[in-house]
Amino acid sequence: MKKIFLFIAGSILLALGCNKSTDQQLDPAGDAPVAVTTRHCATEEVFQEQLKADPSLAQRMASIEEFTRNFANNPDAGRLVNGVMEIPVVVNVLWRTASENVSDAQINSQIIALNQDYSATNADYNSVPTVFSNLRSGNCGIRFVLDAVVRKQTNKKSWSTNDAMKKSSQGGINPTSPTTKLNMWVCTLSNGILGYAQFPGGPAATDGVVILNTGFGTTGTAQAPFNKGRTATHEIGHWFNLRHIWGDASCGNDLVDDTPIHNSANYGCPGTPTSTCGGTAHPMMTMNYMDYTDDPCMYMFTIGQKTRMQATYATGGPRQSFR
Repeated sequence: MKKIFLFIAGSILLALGCNKSTDQQLDPAGDAPVAVTTRHCATEEVFQEQLKADPSLAQRMASIEEFTRNFANNPDAGRLVNGVMEIPVVVNVLWRTASENVSDAQINSQIIALNQDYSATNADYNSVPTVFSNLRSGNCGIRFVLDAVVRKQTNKKSWSTNDAMKKSSQGGINPTSPTTKLNMWVCTLSNGILGYAQFPGGPAATDGVVILNTGFGTTGTAQAPFNKGRTATHEIGHWFNLRHIWGDASCGNDLVDDTPIHNSANYGCPGTPTSTCGGTAHPMMTMNYMDYTDDPCMYMFTIGQKTRMQATYATGGPRQSFR
């Protein structure tokens, strides 16, 4: 188990770009991405660019970590009276081909999946191994409500992690009320990217999450093994200030006390492999939403992760404007 500590500037990952494979490219006709089967991540380039653009971001993130640590020591402070945080969601769809213009049904399926995952009503919640059952978050007290769908046709075949999809001046869609609404951009992403998010503390103009259209929702064009809506669950976890469970380093720290230390990311559906981090063998929590396993094999947050997410919208937290 790990103790929460403050990230130094050089280790803060400001934005996460989660991808399926560096082999994901458009097919020769340029009409659809070639299906791939593993989830990977490319983050450091995005972080370095954001940090260079705004050096004060490191200090803001350090302040957020200090607030989060204090909240974890007194989690009843600043919580919502009714215990539920309702998040309005704006889905921004960028499409070139008809299949990229995801349907309303596909969008609604994603909202349903998010509400199940964050309320612990997902059908596979009870599949958590006994060794971790007492660490399950239960209902996180977060509910997502579809506020609007914005659609825009584009001649771009794909988008990268430079946030162009979030800017109308670069052919994208500007976020709608990003300090009070969660913006999601759904589009075709290049270089195998499955999705990425911005941590709290970043600029409002680029706040939100980006999801590959074939990894979005549970119906329509969603493709296995990323067709249970868990890419959005994972990315919104980052938006609520959760880190990857392996801490983006070998035996790294995700700043949550009740998640076991992982050697590295896990892929596919590995069951419960053993980690030797810390010198004592222990099972890895591969079914955690913040690992890199396939959608059917991730189905829980921990109590510590729940507390960390709640800290973002507590009074004085970095997302309190959503209250």
